[in-house]
Amino acid sequence: MGRCMIRDWQGQEAGQTTVDLKAARPTSAVDLMHRAIVRQLAHQRQGTASTLTRAEVRGGGRKPYKQKGTGRARQGSIRTPLRPGGGVVFGPKPRIYSLRMNKKERRLALRTALMARLNDMVIVKGFGVGLDTPKTKEITSALERFGIDKKSKVLIILENPDQAIVYSVRNIEKVKLIKADQLNVFDLLHANKLLISEEALTKIQEVYSDG
Repeated sequence: MGRCMIRDWQGQEAGQTTVDLKAARPTSAVDLMHRAIVRQLAHQRQGTASTLTRAEVRGGGRKPYKQKGTGRARQGSIRTPLRPGGGVVFGPKPRIYSLRMNKKERRLALRTALMARLNDMVIVKGFGVGLDTPKTKEITSALERFGIDKKSKVLIILENPDQAIVYSVRNIEKVKLIKADQLNVFDLLHANKLLISEEALTKIQEVYSDG
């Protein structure tokens, strides 16, 4: 359990809230989050890399020269891996890189990652209030009001962001916007600061409160 300060869109203090999510024990937390990140990154791999073996490469059906009498090493094909244009030995083939992790572990990893970032959370009441049209400057100004350094990687988590906010954020290089139902361990740990709307935090605690 931890307490976080709530700020309004102008950066002023607007109360406090409690974040109460069951996290993994300290002895197993690092291993759990590491496995969750490895799994997430592995699932992003396409697994389409492919090379041809000597059996698949085109040509090489004729023996290049006779077996004996030339003084050279015997050769049965010009497509041997030892020659240019030949096949590849133990090269990559299409494969699936997915790793297994059960739902209970995945949810525990998310809760653990969130609780580990309590000190880097900024809970915002009325996120983007008055932002009716896309304005990148409104978001950058808000980050300054919240005391977030320009060089910081920021993860913004909203329950259901409107198009004006989405368009305002997408041109800021080090700011990423996700919905509350798109939580993932990599983004939670990769960012320097987490900017979470009050509604998104409520949604997260409702969804991830149990095992």
